[in-house]
Amino acid sequence: MAVNNAATEAPSTELRSDLGKIARTFLVRDGEKPWTVGEVRAIAFELAAEITRLGTELTDADAELSELLRNSGDGAGDDQADSGSSALEREQELTLLNNTRDLLAQNIHALARIDDGTFGACELCGAPIGKARLQAFPRAILCVQCKQRQERR
Repeated sequence: MAVNNAATEAPSTELRSDLGKIARTFLVRDGEKPWTVGEVRAIAFELAAEITRLGTELTDADAELSELLRNSGDGAGDDQADSGSSALEREQELTLLNNTRDLLAQNIHALARIDDGTFGACELCGAPIGKARLQAFPRAILCVQCKQRQERR
């Protein structure tokens, strides 16, 4: 399994020159202060750093999984327990790899939302997600109400 380099390459960390203007357009909930350039810049740099870290982790996990798959036929004397253990290890590695890919995609999407000016708006209903929620979890794409509805399904 080769890593898709396009998926692991971080979007440009060069933030828009009009970030100050755009930051003020990000939605906030009632009672919250508008976003500042510093707050948005901090989140963007956090996301970019996470994208870099996850890209490295994904490359390492992919190499480890490739090694496991390459060696899966070795050991002609393996008994069923060894084969089962190897299969479990490959499955766990594949699960970790897929989770890392998903997290990487979420971070890339969040950074793109900052760039296109949609950061802070719920992707389902358009309501503000909430500044505190985004500062704690910048990958959030749903407001609390929509997230609760999604989890009930």
